Amino acid sequence: MELEAILGIDQLRYLAQDETRIGRKTETKRVITSIGFKPKAKVQWPREAFWVYGVVEPLAGWQWTREYSKLNSENFQAFLNDLSAQLGSTVAVMQLDRAPAHRAQAIEWSENIIPIFQPAHCPELNPIERVWQFLKGLWKGENFPSLDALRQRVSQELKQLSAKQVQSLTSFDFILDALLQAAF
Repeated sequence: MELEAILGIDQLRYLAQDETRIGRKTETKRVITSIGFKPKAKVQWPREAFWVYGVVEPLAGWQWTREYSKLNSENFQAFLNDLSAQLGSTVAVMQLDRAPAHRAQAIEWSENIIPIFQPAHCPELNPIERVWQFLKGLWKGENFPSLDALRQRVSQELKQLSAKQVQSLTSFDFILDALLQAAF
């Protein structure tokens, strides 16, 4: 018997949720150069930032994000409320980390979102972490004149993410195996 029939719901989805801080500090990574040459890049260190809260569905390649000024339980509650409305009658099992904002007693979980908390200090288990890493790599070495310019770039890159890219980044074998066993 399928899980949806057991629970008495129309559709059940698996989502992975997390947030990332995005700021004007220049993103840097290692680069390959000839021996003896050190790459030069202009780096800025302003302390302006915002948070992007998001969910991904590895099986479908669906992603959904919202921007907030900081990470706290009030913003997380607003995110959950918007996500619940977006899901409609669909029920989602949502994997998330153990951030204090996620576990606050004031959080009111909607009936269509079932939280599953991953083990502490294991960000590598959350598929959306690879989406954040990919996105930040897209503007490696770039400097933005303002926070609004960075916001526009982030919004543009998120809109351009295809379902195939999201699937490629987030479909871990252990997740796909677990979903297959659970008959998702």
